[in-house]
Amino acid sequence: MAEPTLFLLTLFSLLAFSPLTSPRHLPPTFKTCTLNIASSLYPPSRSPSLTNQSQPRIHSPAKSSSLTLKIHSRDSLFSSDPHHAQTNYKSRLLARLARDSARVNSLQARLDLAVLAYGDGSFTAGDFVTETLTFSGAAAAVDNVAVGCGHSNEGLFIGAGGLLGLGGGALSLPSQLNATSFSYCLVDRDSDSASVLEFRPAESPSLNSVHSVSAQLIKNPQMDSFYYVGLTGIAVGGNPLELPAKAFQIDGDGNGGVIVDSGTAVTRLESATYESLRDEFRRLTSHLASAEGVAIFDTCYDLSGQTSVEVPEVELVFASGKRLTLPAKNYMIPVDSEGTFCLAFAGTTSSMSIIGNVQQQGTRVGFDLANQVVTFEPNRC
Repeated sequence: MAEPTLFLLTLFSLLAFSPLTSPRHLPPTFKTCTLNIASSLYPPSRSPSLTNQSQPRIHSPAKSSSLTLKIHSRDSLFSSDPHHAQTNYKSRLLARLARDSARVNSLQARLDLAVLAYGDGSFTAGDFVTETLTFSGAAAAVDNVAVGCGHSNEGLFIGAGGLLGLGGGALSLPSQLNATSFSYCLVDRDSDSASVLEFRPAESPSLNSVHSVSAQLIKNPQMDSFYYVGLTGIAVGGNPLELPAKAFQIDGDGNGGVIVDSGTAVTRLESATYESLRDEFRRLTSHLASAEGVAIFDTCYDLSGQTSVEVPEVELVFASGKRLTLPAKNYMIPVDSEGTFCLAFAGTTSSMSIIGNVQQQGTRVGFDLANQVVTFEPNRC
């Protein structure tokens, strides 16, 4: 009986101490969040066409008053176009990324006051006038708004009826409305649903809840039209990346820093910073099947056949120590309809980093211009 007993003990020991699962499926030891693949590839049914939706609400024509406008994703404007409907998802994505690259180049170029020109070759030339703006479906109007009327347009300025400036300069719409605070919430780019852009006077309360994350806006004397924010770090899987102290700082010449921009789609990080983020994300997702890169995305995964996966949590760390936790769908996005997802960050040779609108989706972003504070409040569309 001794030998059978020894054999059973040995077998039990092997079972107790040998891994029964592949390392690819071991439970993670870092902070994760769930990426819902099914809902990303097959979003809910589109809402009724824009013509059936209620019109923007405008509370008063006075420049110092409140103003609320509906905002829609670009693609929703073309959702009824048969040609647009037949275009596959990847083709639309590549077109978006091409526009996004033009936008990033435009932000990195200097402005010429005579002819507005951009480093990517985009330009608009025409008349500079003051006009009364009347918003669709409302009787209220705003008088004496300075606008540019472009007669000769190329690049970034083609394909849209106009651009609404929300920057910090004197000619932006918030400045001309005397709005000391404004906020917006961007819906998913593939959705026909709408949200609102709100301008508020000084006495209006700013966003403030237990779920909100606030950060100080930083002045850059060389560029007053950008909203620079005090970002100090990025955490992946709950652990801060090891970055140099100057990674997000503005230097004496006005270079560097981090801006919040609603027009840029994909967040851009200075090359070395992006590589740190990418390498750590890859290390923590080595159990996922990789896929070839697409356009500006170099970290992609084949998630076909799966309904959800756990991915490392990505957080933006601000000078206050507060962290803005991004939902997985705001940094792992589909690039086709087959289940290929990519990390939606990209590197840039510029020293200036940009927090783009993919990372802002589903979050109400409020700018308190009187107190120079930006607030992010998730799930407030």
